[in-house]
Amino acid sequence: MRAQPKASHFVNGDWMEDDAGEPLIVTYPGTGEVIARLHAATPAVIDAAISGAVEAQKAWAALRPVERGRILMRAVAIIRERGEELAQLETLDTGKPIQETREADWPSGADALEYFAGLAPTLTGETIPLGGDFAYTIREPLGVCAGIGAWNYPSQIACWKSAPALSTGNAMVFKPSEMTPLGALKLAEIFIEAGMPAGVFNVVQGFGPVGAALSTDPRIAKVSLTGSVPTGARVYQAAASGMKHVTMELGGKSPLIVFDDADLESAIGAAMLGNFYSSGQICSNGTRVFVQKGIKEAFLARLKERTEAIVAGDPLKDETQFGPLISAAQFDKVMSYIDSAKAEGARLVCGGSAGNEGPLFVQPTVFADVTDAMTIAREEIFGPVMSVLEFETEDEVIARANDTQFGLAAGVFTGDLARGHRVIGQLQAGTTWINAYNLTPVEMPFGAVKQSGFGRENSRAAVEHYTQLKSVYVGMGPVESPY
Repeated sequence: MRAQPKASHFVNGDWMEDDAGEPLIVTYPGTGEVIARLHAATPAVIDAAISGAVEAQKAWAALRPVERGRILMRAVAIIRERGEELAQLETLDTGKPIQETREADWPSGADALEYFAGLAPTLTGETIPLGGDFAYTIREPLGVCAGIGAWNYPSQIACWKSAPALSTGNAMVFKPSEMTPLGALKLAEIFIEAGMPAGVFNVVQGFGPVGAALSTDPRIAKVSLTGSVPTGARVYQAAASGMKHVTMELGGKSPLIVFDDADLESAIGAAMLGNFYSSGQICSNGTRVFVQKGIKEAFLARLKERTEAIVAGDPLKDETQFGPLISAAQFDKVMSYIDSAKAEGARLVCGGSAGNEGPLFVQPTVFADVTDAMTIAREEIFGPVMSVLEFETEDEVIARANDTQFGLAAGVFTGDLARGHRVIGQLQAGTTWINAYNLTPVEMPFGAVKQSGFGRENSRAAVEHYTQLKSVYVGMGPVESPY
């Protein structure tokens, strides 16, 4: 077992185990090898984590923001110093190619920690003159926040949630996905090494019941979830019973619109990144690629050529560009969508079968002549399946792009920047790009509208979701009263 941690959970600054918890087996998607055996958190583990966080949060919030920032910056230095080791762990945990995890996963997490470490000391209130009297505002932490992560970017998500939470004086209890539990444990260990007080960041493992326990515990002030729409609905309902703060980053079926004046190579590259990176397991992927009629066949011909050149294989090899799906269940789900596309009359351009590299590989797949009513154009697949749809006019494609319950992301490729801004302004999505796709720098807010969620991660906007504003009125003279 190549990645066995010292224990299943990290609570109050140390490893914790409770063998009474439900077994949690971690496999390497590249081969199916068991790499770790853990246990889900029992009620005792959950209580210890929350109780410790409640106590630790008081002293943590009392520190000057710059002192909290220094600890986070030490964690950033450790992450960057151990980049190769952490990338290898992320690849074992997720099956993503090592060339991806070296560039996108832990490095993005380190960027978030660095950004919020520097931002926290700048967060101040305002004074409000009221004649002789005045008022002022104070931005306060919420208390103990629960983070519930997804399996596609487990370590990045742990950092994206903990960075704004911890920098502003909250404590956090984090539950990673049961399929990718290892990175969050490493982050907790790094935080302690960096000097973070015990109990400020805790990790508990488990399945749905553990997330439900965190969402309903009265000591938890806020829940931040990254996951599917059905999971989001359940967590939102549970959190609402306690009037908790909630942010949700859920699924998507995002449009990527390519006009006939676009740079073809760039648009194709973006479409491939927005469908095949991480084997298509990215919530913001532009899986509905709308291509204007005049360039559709040229687009498809070059897309097929470039897609068939993708190098699939062992995720731990440097040359591998494309890895397996996360699990057998996900493999079966993706293959069922491919079968439905064939049955409903979509034209298979390339791929469309299981890969030969291992049991969880699916070929990068492109379907053309997809219509808006087809299943693959309506439902989130979360796999390497691109749907190419034809359009003729700007107004037509805007209406069709918006005809979905989802609203996470959208992109436009065009040589006419006025049109780019005009179209983006009408698309119902929270995170959008013009002549780019899926770039998510920490300086830019990331989030959704409609059923894809609400709230924002990253940027200064995230601070709004981990703090609350207190108003203070200061009377400078005697109180006038008719009584």
